[in-house]
Amino acid sequence: MKKTETNIRVRYAETDQMGVVYYGNYPLYLEQGRTEWLRELGFSYRWMEEHDVQLPVTHLEISYKKPARYDDLITVTTTLKETPTVKIEFYYEIHNEQGELLVSAETTLVFVNMKTNKLRKAPDYLLEKLSD
Repeated sequence: MKKTETNIRVRYAETDQMGVVYYGNYPLYLEQGRTEWLRELGFSYRWMEEHDVQLPVTHLEISYKKPARYDDLITVTTTLKETPTVKIEFYYEIHNEQGELLVSAETTLVFVNMKTNKLRKAPDYLLEKLSD
């Protein structure tokens, strides 16, 4: 399925007193990976919200292998697991510059109609881009 890579430089504010990325910051890296995944398809979260679609996270699972440290350049690989329905699922890997696996993760998001606040199917424009 569709895969993207996003490079992120670890900022000092994202680390703890030991100089390693605080565990609670990894979901932000995953979000950035998803955002860039969508952008590479030609959409943004903002554009989707302007078209009445929200994507709240309903499931997050992270496995920490090794720490990232201040000023590391990390790569978030974001992969779509299967064709979206009312939900969209991603698998992630975060590697450092040496290619070491730091984190693996999965998220599930659902498509919500912003006007009704109810679940909806994946938008046709997204499905069309994925079938190209």
